[in-house]
Amino acid sequence: MLGASSTEGFDAFYRDGSARLARQIFAFTNDPAEALDVVQEAYVRAWTRWERVAHLDDPHAWVRRVAFNLAKNSNRRRRRFSEQPLPQQVVEEDPGDRSRLELAAALSTLSPEHRQALVLHYLLGLTSHEIATEMGVPIGTVKSWLSRGRLHLSAALDALEATDDCERTQDA
Repeated sequence: MLGASSTEGFDAFYRDGSARLARQIFAFTNDPAEALDVVQEAYVRAWTRWERVAHLDDPHAWVRRVAFNLAKNSNRRRRRFSEQPLPQQVVEEDPGDRSRLELAAALSTLSPEHRQALVLHYLLGLTSHEIATEMGVPIGTVKSWLSRGRLHLSAALDALEATDDCERTQDA
């Protein structure tokens, strides 16, 4: 339980978790603007229910679950109403950020469940049991998602590397 159900308690709660959650949702969506919108909406929903959310065992888990659900719903709406895929984000490339960009691109090829499980496990450090509780699925399902997600992620990263190698060969 977080302190009082006051504005100050919510402000501290927001400061404590919003940036970390934005990074997790960005890894899930591969879209920084969408990640910020989703996180903001999740915290707005927490604020409107703060009397109840503040007294939960883990209010951050509640907001995280809302944010991931909003991100999944946003993805579904985008696919349903768009004939063509959205363009990739244009980002000024810093050589140090290349591996992060490749990882985000590879993560975006995974199913939402695999992507969410990997983000919760590797970025947040949750155990399989904690992920199962948060996502409302059996622990065996989480272990399967993590295993398959790692395999698909590895294949996607290998494909990106092969594409980069091919482009470098053509440029030379």
